[in-house]
Amino acid sequence: MNLLILGDVMGASGRKAISNKLPDLIKKFKIDFVIVNGENASDDGKGITKEITEVFFKSGVDVITSGNHIWDKKDTTDFIEKEKRLLRPANLVEGSPGRGFEVYWSKDKKFKIGVINLMGNVFMRKTEDVFKKAKEICNKIKLKKDVDYLVVDFHGEITSEKNAAGHFFDGLATCVVGTHTHIPTADTRILDKGTAYQTDIGMCGDYNSVIGMNKENSIKRFLKEKDATSHFPSEGEATLSGIIVETNSETGLAKKVTRLIHGGSLVN
Repeated sequence: MNLLILGDVMGASGRKAISNKLPDLIKKFKIDFVIVNGENASDDGKGITKEITEVFFKSGVDVITSGNHIWDKKDTTDFIEKEKRLLRPANLVEGSPGRGFEVYWSKDKKFKIGVINLMGNVFMRKTEDVFKKAKEICNKIKLKKDVDYLVVDFHGEITSEKNAAGHFFDGLATCVVGTHTHIPTADTRILDKGTAYQTDIGMCGDYNSVIGMNKENSIKRFLKEKDATSHFPSEGEATLSGIIVETNSETGLAKKVTRLIHGGSLVN
């Protein structure tokens, strides 16, 4: 079985790339299940709407994960309760709308895939202890008992916290990917106990930018120039950035992991 996990979709440019390129990638790599992080998918790069989720699902996305921008669009708190394919971080404060983990079927309905969405504690919005929550969820969803495969999206700011999460889940999950910082790291690998891992899988957006935002305006903001405006996404051709994981059907762990960098200005 082949899993495709894509990083944060950034604005209209990222959405366009998903719509135009994802269906062909699914066919080319014989993908059985697709996960994308959609928390930056709105036009302003903050939040996601019901309409955007529907476009993603029509393009072949099976599950949408998120992070600190999940509530930036007001209507999200309403439709996330009904849409089980859109996840919010599991360690948000108790009583938050929606769900932080769920079990889904592969496209051919043969395999159960568990997806866990977590958010780091360091330099992020206030949340419950992420490692305590991770341990709690691991007691509820066990690989090869409750699910055939298990994927973790760890949405975090610092590499050490994501790295620790990878080792915590090693042998317990099929793969652990980091999201949020939008720049793909060069540590794509399979850990000691069989879990595929990458500290950050990057973004689906225009890399001729500052993490997806217009570069000229971003520089003005760093220089504190008076004519700088609020951040807004760059609108050039987007690169789809993520990983493809080939799974081991017997163990539920990873057999092979390959970095995907497709289109746009970022060269693989």
